[in-house]
Amino acid sequence: MSDITEWTPEDSKFWQSKGKKIANRNLWISIPSLLCGFAVWLYWGIITVQMLNLGFPIAKADLFTLMAIAGLTGATLRIPSSFFIRLFGGRNTVVFTTALLMFPALGTGIALQNPETPLWVFQLLALLSGIGGGNFASSMSNISFFFPKEKQGLALGLNAGLGNFGVTTMQILVPLFMTFGAFGAAGGDPMTLVSSSGSLIGKIPAGSEAWIQNAGFVWLLFLVPLAFVGWFGMNNLRTDEVTPDVGSSLGAMAKMTMMLSIGLFTAIVGLWMLLPEAANGSGWGVPKEIVLVLVITATVFGLKLLPGEIKTSLQRQYRIFNNKHTWVMSVIYTMTFGSFIGFAAAFPLAIKVIFGYSHVMVDGVMTHDTINNNGPSALMYAWMGPFIGALIRPVGGWISDRIGGALVTQICAVVMVGSALGVAYYMKAAYASASPEEFFLPFFLLFLLLFGATGIGNGSTFRTIAMVFPKEQAGPVLGWTSAVAAYGAFYIPKVFGEQIKATTPEYALAGFAIFYAVCLVVNYWFYLRKNGEFYNP
Repeated sequence: MSDITEWTPEDSKFWQSKGKKIANRNLWISIPSLLCGFAVWLYWGIITVQMLNLGFPIAKADLFTLMAIAGLTGATLRIPSSFFIRLFGGRNTVVFTTALLMFPALGTGIALQNPETPLWVFQLLALLSGIGGGNFASSMSNISFFFPKEKQGLALGLNAGLGNFGVTTMQILVPLFMTFGAFGAAGGDPMTLVSSSGSLIGKIPAGSEAWIQNAGFVWLLFLVPLAFVGWFGMNNLRTDEVTPDVGSSLGAMAKMTMMLSIGLFTAIVGLWMLLPEAANGSGWGVPKEIVLVLVITATVFGLKLLPGEIKTSLQRQYRIFNNKHTWVMSVIYTMTFGSFIGFAAAFPLAIKVIFGYSHVMVDGVMTHDTINNNGPSALMYAWMGPFIGALIRPVGGWISDRIGGALVTQICAVVMVGSALGVAYYMKAAYASASPEEFFLPFFLLFLLLFGATGIGNGSTFRTIAMVFPKEQAGPVLGWTSAVAAYGAFYIPKVFGEQIKATTPEYALAGFAIFYAVCLVVNYWFYLRKNGEFYNP
């Protein structure tokens, strides 16, 4: 039976007799569904690198917009997704949002078969791939209701951490699948590399064949069966504090579409205000910080205007905005997850642009467009950072369950400040060198340390949320904070792009280090002081 009307996980007898088995089944179906969501959301970071390698006639600056579009849309869609579970049930939500990913995956595969495909088509597909980013909020909210408080740190860490493996899985699978015609004649013809590429197994020289379209098609192999497994294996919790009134599955999907459409519309308007005319924007150049505030505010109020039971339920769930700790945790969670997802999105292109070119003086002017044949392949190394961040995330939850979330978060903040400053130092040195590969090893190792700290901090912040908020609010708060933090997938690549264009990429990491130092103080003040309101060592 898909709907469960009695759910008391804090009752140890209920938990051991039947609750644990049901909760774990939902968790282990949720994880691969979330993994595919992350993969489809962030595959533009790899696709754009390969588009450069294949000589697609699109400017570098315009390629940066694809990851920014996916990032902004994915984060914005987390806002409506934060409230899906109470309105529509976990099973209905996970199955429908997973099935929706088939559209951008199929469309991306088709569009990449032709290098003359116009930029606006790729931008539209990047917009739709943001659905995968939105799925995180509903997935985390759903899993939080299945487990007792003492188990939530590990359960949420597993769901988020292994779900985040979608980034690593994508960064490994996509380059490998682009090396052969995995789908035969149905997958289309290969193209020829104009500059060297790479994969997990090594560099691929220029002149080799590549099937870039497989970057989209490969995810259909997972999404189609996952939709069926979710439908027959997951549950809606029909209790007062989770989903009191599920309604019909078809009706739930129609209402989810309406709520997602509001997020897509506000994201489109925000992107139009932000992007230059050459990239199909207004050319107004509205500062990205203002755009983010406007998009978030418009989405929240747009949802509030919806009629009927959606409005009633949202008014109840919007009470989280009256709790100051919702905003405090939004800042702290942005430090951890926002950094993880933003760096995961920007890391491949950053390696390509900083180390894939020699930075040499020509007629007294520093240039950055001479191909560096000794440079590392971004597609060989980029997967390692997100791999470490995702792998270690459940460990952060597990440790925090034992010694306290705030203490673990504090240690992570210190490490993030130091490693970000170190990365900034070596980025500056590399971007001024004719042989930047000499600085790649310390840059890379410090970036891996930074990824590791974001992963552990992701797990520890979940523990703090579980301790600070009542159960009814904890799910929506998890969704909301993840929505705010997910804007890192837009903001960090955008900052990287701007600073690389200004020839000062190190400023990006220095600015992030300052933000981490602010978060360190905020975390101490609210959760690590012994006389604080929620002392959570």
